[in-house]
Amino acid sequence: MSSSLKNLSDFSHLEVGNAKGLKFAIVVAQWNATITGALLDGAVTGLVAHGALESNIEVVRVPGSYELIAGADIVLRDESIDAVICLGCVIQGETRHFDFICNAVGNGIANVALKYNKPVIFGVLTTDNQEQALDRAGGKHGNKGEEAAITAIQMGLISQKY
Repeated sequence: MSSSLKNLSDFSHLEVGNAKGLKFAIVVAQWNATITGALLDGAVTGLVAHGALESNIEVVRVPGSYELIAGADIVLRDESIDAVICLGCVIQGETRHFDFICNAVGNGIANVALKYNKPVIFGVLTTDNQEQALDRAGGKHGNKGEEAAITAIQMGLISQKY
């Protein structure tokens, strides 16, 4: 989906569902804190706007995006968690480090979801520069944290049903 001309955080066309009764963990990277803080704000706002109780939202901070994998694994030891939202930001640099981190985080988050049979949502920005990250953390392209919250609600409800 191209994001060049639109705000991706418009959910008016979706039936999101009610998050009341669902318990969420948000694992958020501290690296690129300006960006991840905005993503966290978007995620909490999105959850609460759709019925989640703030007391049912656990925020866990980890050093960086790579540590989101272990953070999600650790919080899912609590069987009462219905969905985990992983929030981070990896900005392209001059080395291949970006590629290795993005690949590892994507695969790691998927593996945690399969290990626990619970929704683990990928809310990690992988951008070329700071401006693109800001555009997706509450800027002109919406807030990826809010998008991740909506995904967590929908997947949490599916998980409860089946």
